[in-house]
Amino acid sequence: MAHIVIMGAGIGGVPMAYEMREQARKEDTITVVSNAPKFHFVPSNPWVAVNWRKRDDIEIELKPILAKKKIGFTDVGAKRVHPDRNQVELNDGTTLDYDYLVIATGPHLDFDAVEGLGPSGHTQSICHVGHAESAAQQWERFCADPGPIVVGAVQGASCYGPAYEFAAIMDTDLRRRKVRDRVPMTFVTAEPYIGHLGLGGVGDSKGMMESIMRNRHITWITNAKVDKVEAGVMHITEFNDDGTEKKKHELPFKYSMMLPAFRGVDAVFGIDGLTNPRGFVVVDKHQRNARFPNIFSVGVCVAIPPVGQTPVPVGVPKTGYMIESMVTATAHNIGNLLRGKQPDREATWNAICLADFGDSGAAFVALPQIPPRNVNWFSEGWWVHLAKVAFEKYFLRKIKKGTSEPTYEKYVLKALGITKLKGVDVTPKVPVDGI
Repeated sequence: MAHIVIMGAGIGGVPMAYEMREQARKEDTITVVSNAPKFHFVPSNPWVAVNWRKRDDIEIELKPILAKKKIGFTDVGAKRVHPDRNQVELNDGTTLDYDYLVIATGPHLDFDAVEGLGPSGHTQSICHVGHAESAAQQWERFCADPGPIVVGAVQGASCYGPAYEFAAIMDTDLRRRKVRDRVPMTFVTAEPYIGHLGLGGVGDSKGMMESIMRNRHITWITNAKVDKVEAGVMHITEFNDDGTEKKKHELPFKYSMMLPAFRGVDAVFGIDGLTNPRGFVVVDKHQRNARFPNIFSVGVCVAIPPVGQTPVPVGVPKTGYMIESMVTATAHNIGNLLRGKQPDREATWNAICLADFGDSGAAFVALPQIPPRNVNWFSEGWWVHLAKVAFEKYFLRKIKKGTSEPTYEKYVLKALGITKLKGVDVTPKVPVDGI
C-alpha cells in the first residue's frame, strides 16, 4: 500500500487527485493538502472583479466531494516539505508521510518585488478570488467617480492573458454603465510587444491584439518595468528593444490592476535539488524531479525557462489544458511506479486559451504551447465569450462530479488533434485561419 500526497487543490491539484484515484491501486491512499476548504475557478476571477459573478458562484466545498472518491483532505496547509524524510509538515505542526508527493500548489504572488504593488499596496489583483472580491468593491467606488485606469502585468510576470482579458472586461463594463468616455486607459506590460503573451506570440496575436486595443481606445506601453507604485501614480521605465532605457513615465490612475510576478511557495522554496532559484519545481519529461524521484509536480509551480530573451523579464504562462496534460502524464507515471514499472508518459503541453471580453473574446490554440509548434492559431469573436461561459459551467460540473476528463471530451479534442499525452497518433485539424 502506498500513500500519495497532493499539495494544492486548484485547477491542477483537484484533477490530479481524481486521475490519481483512477490510476492508483485499490489499496493505495490519496490525501489532498490545501490551505483553503474550497476550490475556486480562477479563470472566472475577472468576472468577480466587476461583479459579473459572486464568489459563491465559482467556489465548491472540497471535503465532501473528495470523500465520495475516497480521497483524504486537509485544509490546514503545508508549511514545509522534507524530501529527505518523505514528509510534509503542516501548518498545525503535524506531519504527513508520503510514498509519492505531487506538488500542485500554484505560485506565491510576489507583490513585494515592486514597491506599492498589490492589494496591500495601491493596485488590485485578480489572481485569487479574495483579491477579486476586494477589487469588485473598489470597482464600484471607482465607477461612481471614474478617472484614469492603468492595467497590465509587471516585469517577471508569466500570466498575460488575464491582464488583456480584464482590460477588455473593464472597457465593456464601463460602456454598459455609459461612463467609458470618462476613463483613459493604459495597458502596461513587460512584454516586448502586444500579444507576445510570454509565448513569443501565437498566430497573429500581435496584430489582432493591437487591433482590439485600438478599437477599445486602450493605449499601451511595452518593454515596461514598473519601478514603484504610489497612491494614484505608477512610476515606469520603458526600454528599447536593445535593452537601453527609452523613457520614464509617471502614470496617474484612480484604479489599477497589475498582475505580479510569481515565485515558488514557501513550502518548497530553496530546497536544493528540488527547486530553481525562483522556487519553481524542477522536473524532467515525466514531470518527475531528478534528485527526489518520488516527487512529481504539475501546474504553475513547475519550472519552465522563458521563451527567448527580452529587454524586460517575461515569464512563460502555464495554461489550463497544458496543466491538465501534466496531470494526466503524472497520474499514469505514478501508476506505473506503483506496479513496478518505469514512467513512460510525457505531457504534450498543448494549450487552449479562452479570453472573454464581455461582448466578444479571443482564443488561441498552440500545439505545443512552447514553440516551435505544429499548430499556431489565434481568433477573435462573440463565440469566445459564449465558449468561456460554457467552459466555466462545464469545469465546475467536472469538479463537483469528480471527473477529470469525460469520455466525450477526450474524443472531441482528439478529433481536433489536441491530446494530453505524447505518442497519440492524431492529425491536427484545428483551423489556421479562423473558425
